[in-house]
Amino acid sequence: MRRFVAFGPAIVVLIVAALTLHFAPMMLRQISAARTAQTISVARDQLDAGTVLDAINEAVRTIAQSVEPSVVHIEVDGSGFGGSSGSGWVYDDLGHVVTNAHVVRNARTLRVQFYDGRVVEGELKGADSLTDVAVIRVAATDGLFPARRAPDVNPQQGDRVYAFGSPFGLKFSMSEGIISGLGRVAGPALEMGGFSNLIQTDAAVNPGNSGGPLVDSKGRVVGMNVAIATARDERGVAGEGQSAGISFAIPIAVVENVCDQLISVGRVSRGFLGISFGGVDQISDGDRYRGTGVRVNSVEDGGPAALAGLRRGDVIVAIQGQPTPSFENVRSIVGTSRAGERVRVRYWRSNEFRETEVVLAEMTASALVRGNPSIFTIRETGMQVVDTPQGPVVFSVMRGGPAAMARLGEGQVILAVGATKIGSVADFAAELVNQGWLVGKDLELTVADIVGERVGDARTVTLRPVTVR
Repeated sequence: MRRFVAFGPAIVVLIVAALTLHFAPMMLRQISAARTAQTISVARDQLDAGTVLDAINEAVRTIAQSVEPSVVHIEVDGSGFGGSSGSGWVYDDLGHVVTNAHVVRNARTLRVQFYDGRVVEGELKGADSLTDVAVIRVAATDGLFPARRAPDVNPQQGDRVYAFGSPFGLKFSMSEGIISGLGRVAGPALEMGGFSNLIQTDAAVNPGNSGGPLVDSKGRVVGMNVAIATARDERGVAGEGQSAGISFAIPIAVVENVCDQLISVGRVSRGFLGISFGGVDQISDGDRYRGTGVRVNSVEDGGPAALAGLRRGDVIVAIQGQPTPSFENVRSIVGTSRAGERVRVRYWRSNEFRETEVVLAEMTASALVRGNPSIFTIRETGMQVVDTPQGPVVFSVMRGGPAAMARLGEGQVILAVGATKIGSVADFAAELVNQGWLVGKDLELTVADIVGERVGDARTVTLRPVTVR
């Protein structure tokens, strides 16, 4: 009897298997898509309901709304070729606007633009090149919104900050960052200035931001943008300055000190300790590291430091609570304090920390340039000057510089700056500072040729800033 094989059930199984292989991935994708859609829906509902990011955005917008009306854009027409621009901010309701001294250097005319589009003429009230702070006075005093300042707040590393200004001419811009460091010495990052105790930040700062405010999370000014760290080639020549995550700001306490003096008396009184310094010391107590400070090399008899009990060999570690890991920090903290001000000095002596209070004297211009009379001054005249028995003599003249334009020549002795007679290179540098050379003022120099060992007839020349922008 023939046997018959039933193929029906097998075929059914094969069909079911084929259908499963075909439709299962599709079903899994549909399930996955449904779950993703649900996740998206829930996430969007949560975002719409509000998150911490919304609170942050709202806070940052509030900072912008609070600060922007106080920010200004500054256009400068200068001597030499072309002009420049920068930033600033409203200091008070009397028409004073603050910016960097290098922004307004050599300015012949100044135009100040406010947040609402108004453009008014400004007049340079005063400038201090050694702190790079300047004050402009505008005639319009209505509709001014002075920025809030925080001189009694000590910024800390990690604090969030916001920089305002006109980077590359993009007016009333805002950038965000944190404080990267404090007490920085900017060195070659600064085109001008002699005091470095700066705030370092990674907020984007570019050409045009100079003079703009740096504010904290409450919209209070904690500093003024001043410089960008710029890479240099093997010859030491700076490249084009652009934001590289390292920029610097002048602390607001320094800005206030200088501005208040420029507004009230037109000049800046600087504190003086009466100390010369040696090297930087690493302080240790046995094997225990205790910090870094600047060693006192000598103390001027009868000077402020001597009267406060400081002496040779002491290591100064802080002034007014600010660390002093370098001579530049000491010089800046003292030099940006006023004469007559009492400052707390913390120092290391005989294996222990001590404190004393010093009443600062006033730094003279000669003391300011002592030890390096060419600092920030003579180099800007386009000549080198050396001391001789006859007085400061021109050693070399740079082609196309101010000295060359004034027809000064090698071998001429400089007898006076304005009405002030001078007898040394230090005197010359001091008078350049005193009489406003670094902020673009013309100077009258009395010079004479030297014939043998005899000084010839005196004549007057006008030294004018020559700026190529």
